[in-house]
Amino acid sequence: MALVRGVQAKRKRVIFLCNRVHLVEQTSRRFTKAGITHGIIQGENTARVYESVLVGSIQTIARRGMPEVDLILIDEAHTVAGSKEYRAVIAAAKGIPVIGLSATPYARGLGKHYDELGGPLFEHMTVAATIPDLIEAGYLVDCDVYAPSEPDMTGIKQARNAFGDMDYTDADVGRAANKPELVGDIVTHWLRLARGTPTVCFAANIAHSKHIVERFHAAGVAAEHIDCYTDEEERRAILARVETGETMVISNVGILAEGWDFPACRTLILARPTRSLIRYIQMAGRVLRPHASKDRALILDHSGSVVRLGFPTEEFPLELDDGTPRDAKGGQDEREKPLPKACSSCSYVKTVHKCPVCGFAPERRANVDVRAGDLVPITKKTKPPKMEKQELYSQLLHIAEQQGYKSGWVSNKYREYFGVWPRGMRDVAAPPGREVMGFIKHLKIKHAKEREAEHADA
Repeated sequence: MALVRGVQAKRKRVIFLCNRVHLVEQTSRRFTKAGITHGIIQGENTARVYESVLVGSIQTIARRGMPEVDLILIDEAHTVAGSKEYRAVIAAAKGIPVIGLSATPYARGLGKHYDELGGPLFEHMTVAATIPDLIEAGYLVDCDVYAPSEPDMTGIKQARNAFGDMDYTDADVGRAANKPELVGDIVTHWLRLARGTPTVCFAANIAHSKHIVERFHAAGVAAEHIDCYTDEEERRAILARVETGETMVISNVGILAEGWDFPACRTLILARPTRSLIRYIQMAGRVLRPHASKDRALILDHSGSVVRLGFPTEEFPLELDDGTPRDAKGGQDEREKPLPKACSSCSYVKTVHKCPVCGFAPERRANVDVRAGDLVPITKKTKPPKMEKQELYSQLLHIAEQQGYKSGWVSNKYREYFGVWPRGMRDVAAPPGREVMGFIKHLKIKHAKEREAEHADA
């Protein structure tokens, strides 16, 4: 809003581009509520194109051409790298400043050089605030996470998704997740932990989503399904019933992941396994917005995503991806398995040994193997103590400077060693020792084997 008002104050023209019809409508409503007079360029709904503020559909703009404007704002900018329409529009609008807005700027190629653009897609990233910053300031709420069950993803194929992330293929993930015992578990735990709360569910595919809705109906819960084939009038009616509370659970595959704005939604059911950080954060973002009816959000993870990718409210490294291979610069697909684990007693996801909800603290098992006959103690091989955090950070910094790696490489390698992001480190480089060089060599071998496995599955 501040950017738009600033352009208006200078008597300039701005267009706000969206990649979906419902986002055009939603943006228009927000501008109207904020008292910003505007026009719309979107198919048959085009009107008042003479206004100084325009809200446009990228599909319509790509067909009709860009009107005369002084600034282009792009909503959900993480989708731009994978969109030929966006790149063509930006290339045609030479000389016009472009600002992309995104809560998940992790997509591959956002900083990549394109010949038709004569340079990178986006040149600089400005971080207004991180997710922890927004929570602390009250612009987002924190969340509690339970992970009662998850599908077996062993052997499930992966491929690049629209964001450039390696993710599970839709067909295989549907077969793994859409099983009666798993769907039944979704309803059982919602009734125990989230009964009566406005809920959004993300399923593996349309059949899975409809199956989940059927089981909620059988339990006497008002639930509805929505997908890309739902016509606009019916979609508006369904979402209106969700907002009034007539419908308690709204289930979908991914159509509500971007841009759907219903702050009162408190509970998220993650029924779709994913390895994509962007997809994961977008889904989680549906329940993190503040509302008078909630102090915290609730996530019921039946997908294994939280223990695979970490809490959606933690801080992630932010830098524009320039399209180079992820292993050379520490991309998101190199992230070490995160620390959160589900309590074996109550399923609450935690990072501490003793569960803060039920108080259960699993006992460590003695390293003794009991056999018929003699008792034979089995001693666990102890690893040498890890080096000091500043020591590792400084040595990684030296390697990054010598090899021309970006700061994200240092942060990701640090986390792969310690399991946490670097905080409070001094930017002082130091020559790497034998342990650090061995660690880097181990990671290169590991990632090379992972790439070979990916190619074998493709």
